Amino acid sequence: MTSTASKAPRIIARSAQAAIAAAAVADAFRAAAVRDHHLHPTDASLHRSGFTSMLFVYVMTLAIVLFLLWLTRSRRTAQELSPGASFPSQGWTIGAWFIPVVNFVVPRRFVLDIGRASSASWRQKRDTTLVNLWWAAWITHAVVLVVGARVAPGSAAFLVVAVALMIAAAVLLGLVIERITALQSAALGITVPVAPLARG
Repeated sequence: MTSTASKAPRIIARSAQAAIAAAAVADAFRAAAVRDHHLHPTDASLHRSGFTSMLFVYVMTLAIVLFLLWLTRSRRTAQELSPGASFPSQGWTIGAWFIPVVNFVVPRRFVLDIGRASSASWRQKRDTTLVNLWWAAWITHAVVLVVGARVAPGSAAFLVVAVALMIAAAVLLGLVIERITALQSAALGITVPVAPLARG
């Protein structure tokens, strides 16, 4: 494994973490601006709402692209470290995130499989719990957004909960990325492949 290959996952990981954090902050500003316009509609509030929403879309798109780049690179590295482990194709690793219903279940499994195959140092209870907490925060955030938009548009309570969950999901995903990247960075110098672990 060359030094360039060894450094690549960490560079992508740092970029993804930064973009995810920026997306969480942009979402908080967007939500506040949208609620302000809902309560006090003016041309100025409409402009702020539109600008912050557009900014959020751009930053979130960047975060998604960088995260998926990190995920596919991590999948490839995990496969190199554990040739006997079973992994989905690169296309399915990305595509599963965009298929309704499937994207509520399957991507979590991909991340867990990548983590387990990355190193024998993967701690089943602690690391799996970290992934599960991130996934729970992300899914709950999506549910709160949908319910809030239908039940109480502009509700401060739904706004606060949604933003809190978005920030929590961003922090937890940053930790997940850090953990898997650290395991792979440490394992890249190991020539003996990691044995595949049983799924749980």
